[in-house]
Amino acid sequence: MLVFRQLFDQQSSTYTYLLGDSESHEAILIDPVFEQARRDKALIAELGLTLLATLDTHVHADHVTGAALLRKSLGSKIAVGQASGATGAHINLKHGDRVTFGCRYVEARATPGHTSGCMTYVLDNEKMAFTGDTLLIRGCGRTDFQQGSAHNMYQSVHTQIFTLPDECLLYPAHDYQGRMVTSVGEEERLNPRLGGALSESDFTGHMSNLNLPHPKQIDIAVPANMKCGASDEAHPITEPDWAPVVLTFAGIWELQPDWLEDHVDQVQVLDVRESEEFEGPLGHIENAILVPLGELTKRLEELGKARPIVAVCRAGGRSAHATVVLQKAGFDKVANLAGGMLRWRAEGHAVEGGAD
Repeated sequence: MLVFRQLFDQQSSTYTYLLGDSESHEAILIDPVFEQARRDKALIAELGLTLLATLDTHVHADHVTGAALLRKSLGSKIAVGQASGATGAHINLKHGDRVTFGCRYVEARATPGHTSGCMTYVLDNEKMAFTGDTLLIRGCGRTDFQQGSAHNMYQSVHTQIFTLPDECLLYPAHDYQGRMVTSVGEEERLNPRLGGALSESDFTGHMSNLNLPHPKQIDIAVPANMKCGASDEAHPITEPDWAPVVLTFAGIWELQPDWLEDHVDQVQVLDVRESEEFEGPLGHIENAILVPLGELTKRLEELGKARPIVAVCRAGGRSAHATVVLQKAGFDKVANLAGGMLRWRAEGHAVEGGAD
């Protein structure tokens, strides 16, 4: 079975796509975003997948790819279109090449026009295709820089994308109106630039009069992406160093019980249950500070910012919310105790009070 997730970066309106094989647990990631590498790593880990490769549809001008960062942390290979001229890739894709993951694969189709190195990735059964900026939902990418060509784009769309089955779902690299997916049949009929009876001359005339400003991040993004995301200009993503915390796909930093028991005297344990739970059958962690979640925003002054805070509740839900409250209030060393007191007790860690 295919594992498929569509992810979104709000800053650049970029879609990232995770495709995995449920039997082998191998996966690929299309168009990763540098700032979202933590999110992508968390999802891949939670789904039990191994990331084999990242695939960029083209050299982006509006964001830095996360390819190099994910390569460094997960060991994934980097794949780009050979015609892009980008350096640092392990796989330089040509038209017709395949990238496999388990028993599945995507076929790379050269679709230049937005840039000279644009690739569209077509799933093996032709039920899905990832078009980058070549074909957007009711639109297309610009053709006025990075070796762009309206002629090439028109030909690419009509010979490599519109020749797919009408029901093939198309997933673009961007959308600025919240639209998520379209299909070959829809775009062939309804795309106001490329669909219907519009000719190549109609299209080139339209594209030559867009007069768009250059992307804001172009001076940083293009040089970095020509190196597959390896650039000093892109601010590195630093991991917390006070404990082996792990970011979940829900965006919560979590800490394992074993580490906390060994370092409980180095942190503030914040218990956000109600008082009757604190003194109830599960007991509580020694020296834990009791501040029920409903009172937390009014009692923040009882907590210091110098020492890290580990939030705990019965099962980890309320305490996860507590970490968000604390971070918004300026506490930067914060984590949630994974599994809460239920897991703490089940694993035999020390408690005060509670029932046998």
